[in-house]
Amino acid sequence: QVQLVESGGGLVQAGGSLRLSCAASGRTFSSYIMGWFRQAPGKEREFVAAINWSGSNTIYADSVKGRFTISRDNAKNTVYLQMNSLKPEDTAVYYCAADLNPDKNKYEYWGQGTQVTVSS
Repeated sequence: QVQLVESGGGLVQAGGSLRLSCAASGRTFSSYIMGWFRQAPGKEREFVAAINWSGSNTIYADSVKGRFTISRDNAKNTVYLQMNSLKPEDTAVYYCAADLNPDKNKYEYWGQGTQVTVSS
């Protein structure tokens, strides 16, 4: 069982930055692939980024490439999402997720989400 708690969301102006954190419970955090997803009002949840157990492999949605960076600290059981050059269209609830071997975007464990609002 893994419990995930996101933090770091808030209101920021376009062009600004935020750093999201996701703290995980459990001693096997380093075994999990971690992902970030987001859901805007009236839209389906979409993939943002993912990172493998060691942090050596990362993937990003095209919409955030070059602006967002996912990273993890296994000693702290935490995964991060550094978001730079934020745009109003990045406004959404951001969720972190964990799975030992996710099938595309199907992850087993999910956090409760943190709101990110980007004003123009």
